[in-house]
Amino acid sequence: MSQVSVIAKLTAQEGQRDALAAALQVALDAVIDEPGTLHYTLHADTSDAEVLWMFELYTGSEALQAHMGADWFKALGPSLAPLLGGRPELRFMTPIGGKGL
Repeated sequence: MSQVSVIAKLTAQEGQRDALAAALQVALDAVIDEPGTLHYTLHADTSDAEVLWMFELYTGSEALQAHMGADWFKALGPSLAPLLGGRPELRFMTPIGGKGL
């Protein structure tokens, strides 16, 4: 089974990036014990004050589907909506190689 990675770009409404990052703490806490989630890290963009990036790495597509189907994940979207400046941009990928895999 191939690992699956996701890079998500989350753009906050003007002045709401810190609030968005704080709201995403729910996700960061939830994945600590989530089977199949290998990496799940939130990053602040250094060139755009309203953008956050999430890097995710899963053992495979089944782990990603379980993550997206979790009850906490389903509840997260509505809590983030007032802070977002648009829909998150998601890129789904298959890692090829490198340190950390």
